[in-house]
Amino acid sequence: MKEIERKFLVDKKTMPSLDLYECKKITQGYLLNTKEKTVRVRLSDNEAFITIKGPTSGISRDEYDFQIPHSDAKNILEDFIDQKIDKTRYIIPFANKNWELDVFHNHLEGLIIAEIELESENELIEIPEWCAEEVSQNPMYYNAQLIKRNNF
Repeated sequence: MKEIERKFLVDKKTMPSLDLYECKKITQGYLLNTKEKTVRVRLSDNEAFITIKGPTSGISRDEYDFQIPHSDAKNILEDFIDQKIDKTRYIIPFANKNWELDVFHNHLEGLIIAEIELESENELIEIPEWCAEEVSQNPMYYNAQLIKRNNF
């Protein structure tokens, strides 16, 4: 399956009040993390997944998502993964699309990224005013790279 997404840094001054939107806590880490491929374990409030991603080309990449038992993901994250990302994901409807707004915690405190999944690379979308700089093709803002940073 193809993942096609655009990413934007969020302007904290113009972003909507997050109290109005549903959210979930996410912890994730990587079993494999190279430029060519990643294998990620993600644990949220009541779901868990192992995700395999291929290299990024433009704003697309191959992605395979497999749901796993919550307890297995928790054990994998505790026993096999040293570096983790903790974030809260808010779902914000805008112009007939659901935007995912990730508020990062711990060593990435202060970073907020908005993501939108697309049907095709050239799909036209309306971009909310609270989206600032586009970082879709900046590897520094891929979660697989953010996890390696000591701070933001």
